[in-house]
Amino acid sequence: MSMKRTLSAVFVTSVVLLAGCESAGDKQVLGGVLAAAGGGLLGSQFGGGSGKAAMTALGAVGGLLIGSSIGKSMDDVDKLKQRQGAQRAFETAPSGTSTAWSNPDSGASGAVTPTRTYQRGDGAYCREFTQTINVGGTSEQGYGTACRQPDGSWKIAG
Repeated sequence: MSMKRTLSAVFVTSVVLLAGCESAGDKQVLGGVLAAAGGGLLGSQFGGGSGKAAMTALGAVGGLLIGSSIGKSMDDVDKLKQRQGAQRAFETAPSGTSTAWSNPDSGASGAVTPTRTYQRGDGAYCREFTQTINVGGTSEQGYGTACRQPDGSWKIAG
């Protein structure tokens, strides 16, 4: 996985994690902490021995910087619109079809595209997806998996 793809994955993972936060606490700090953890996890997948430790640290620092910026940039309405768009995509969009979301007040926008649907061994349905998020003139792409919960909602696996 390239560094650009890793950072993009950290960006989208941070947004998805932030979208699940309901409190109006310090978005910048929360975004940084969550993304640092995600970046460290992604970074740990590269290198071996001391190289692995260096990549983990690099991923955590990159995640902290990106997540802090995202948390500062996306407001509660942006996160709500993103979450609603993702739920619609997971529930109704055929694989390969994008579901767009936007907040005209902030200019933030994006799209979620389910790419594959499958059933886990425990019977839960899951959908792999790609996502594009546009915040503050920057566009990033990432990917993930969401699984249907017993209450009918979809939860991003992470």
